[in-house]
Order: sequence, then structure tokens, then C-alpha cells
Amino acid sequence: MEQVHLFTKKLKPTHISHALSFPTHALDAFSFPEGSHTTRFEAVDSTDNVWGFCLSSRLTGAYPKPVLLRSSWRRFVEEKGLVPEDRVAFFMERSGEADGMIRRYTVRAQRKVMILMGQDIWVDVEDLPLYGL
Repeated sequence: MEQVHLFTKKLKPTHISHALSFPTHALDAFSFPEGSHTTRFEAVDSTDNVWGFCLSSRLTGAYPKPVLLRSSWRRFVEEKGLVPEDRVAFFMERSGEADGMIRRYTVRAQRKVMILMGQDIWVDVEDLPLYGL
């Protein structure tokens, strides 16, 4: 399987309390039912938990402005204990031919733990002390 990095986003307070804005370029990695502006997908985290997300784009305006809806995003935020300045990364693994392509999405929630030699060091939140307590 080939893994494709879809995007990484540093979280702002509105991402924590509302919806996660989704880069427009990443929409190409998802199939929307004909005539629909929303699609549901599942992503697996680093501990093999499966998370259901609902991706929506607006119907009017010059740009689609996609977001992960709060109804599906909020549970992930709360479960992972995410705070502003953490980041999330989405990936897609694909295999097979174009028509029969299998897609598997993964998501990582990370927190910056230090700066080492001028580089930010990020760790999956599940690997942090006291995670899940």
C-alpha cells in the first residue's frame, strides 16, 4: 500500500471548540455521493481505534470550505485531550487499480514536547505520560 500525507494542521481554539477546517486540496482523496456535499469516512489512529468523521463542504460560494463537522470531530478532540497548538495529521493508504482502489485513512493526534536543535519534536498524544487518565 502506498501512504499519502493528506495534511497536517496545528489546532486553534476554534478547531477545538467547533469544527476542523479541512484543506481544499485534500478533498480529492474522498468520494462524495453524487449530489451530496457531505461524506462519512473512518480513520484509524496510532492505537488502532477507528474514528468516524463527517466531512462537509458548502454548496455555495467560490470555494468549497470543507470542514470536519463538530458532531463527529468533537468526540475525537475530547478523547485525545487535544488543546490549541496540538496538531492532527491525516493520511490515506491506497492500493489496487483506479477503479477498484481500496482506501484506508489514518489520523494522528500530536503534541509538541520540545525543540531540539531548532526542530520541533512532536509525539503522538497516546504516548504521553498520563494519557487517558
